Order: sequence, then C-alpha cells, then structure tokens
Amino acid sequence: MTIYGYARVSGTSQDLEGQIAELRERGHCTAIYNEKFTGTTADRKEFQKLLSEMKSGDTLTVTKLDRFARTAEDGISHIKELMRKGIKVNILNMGMVEDTAMGRLMLTILSGFAEFERDMIVERLAEGKAIAKLNPDFKEGRPKKFSNKQIDHAMKLLETESFTEVEKVTGISRSTLTRARRSLKREEVIYDQM
Repeated sequence: MTIYGYARVSGTSQDLEGQIAELRERGHCTAIYNEKFTGTTADRKEFQKLLSEMKSGDTLTVTKLDRFARTAEDGISHIKELMRKGIKVNILNMGMVEDTAMGRLMLTILSGFAEFERDMIVERLAEGKAIAKLNPDFKEGRPKKFSNKQIDHAMKLLETESFTEVEKVTGISRSTLTRARRSLKREEVIYDQM
C-alpha cells in the first residue's frame, strides 16, 4: 500500500516545491508525481502515469482538489473511479474523502467551490484587462526591456559598428536590433511614399 502524491501548477514559471514539501510532510507520500499544466488541459502525462500505477489499497494525496480536477464533474468522476478501484483519496485541505453519502456530498460542494473560484479568477483577470485597455498607453504583452531612446542609440551605432559590437556595448540582443532595424526601414518606406 503506497501513498502517492500529485502536485501541479498552472504555469511554467510557477514553483512546485511548496506542494511537494507539503505532500511529503503532511501527506507522508513515498512517491510524488508532478507537472506544469493548466487545469483545463486534459492530457496530463504524469497524472495519467500515476493513475495507471496505483492499485487497490493505495492512497492518492493532493494539497487541494483543483490540483488534479479540471471541473467539479471531473473531480467527482476521478474520485469515484479511484474509489471504485479501492484507492483512497486524501485532499490535504479537506481530509480523506470517503465513499459515503456525506463524503460524496462534501466532494460535490467543495468541487463546486473550486470551480467557482477558478471562474472568478478568470472573470477578474478579464475585467482587469478591460480596465487596463482603457488607458491610452496600454500595450498588451511584456513591457519593453529597452526604451525608444536606447533603441535609437543602438540604431545609430549600427551605422558604423557590427551587430556583435553593438550588442556588447548596449546589451540589446541581435534579434531585438534586427527587429528594430526592420521596423525603422518600414517606417522609412512609408514616409518616402507620402
């Protein structure tokens, strides 16, 4: 009888270490599977590998229900399937989910709250983005690493120096310099046609 842990974060820049430590300390997991995928992604290779590894008498431990369930229905479906196979489910912020009427009711309610929470986050992000777009200076995507003044200076240097030398002096990468140069040439063509 093995206690398995499963840790998941949504973004590649997020850290799994907190979940893994909690699964080891509080969950007493001897084997931990982890991956970086959004909860809405169905094809989670590590999770599928974990499901195929577990057998009757084993326990699956997660820190929160939404770490392995995409929706309330998905969570209920997974837990019912695991229970059918004789596998226990331990959700650290809820406790052991047992195959009883009360356990199933709790699972349904808490799964619904997890799904509601995700929907609210998506809604708040959309609202924040809509408000940000009202600002005339709003630019979608990453903020520029270099100011227009720095790029203009680099373009002037390129008139007499090589890309390698300008990259060394300014710290601006060759690809950024190439994009800026192309953009400058397009602007010149448009200006000439006027």
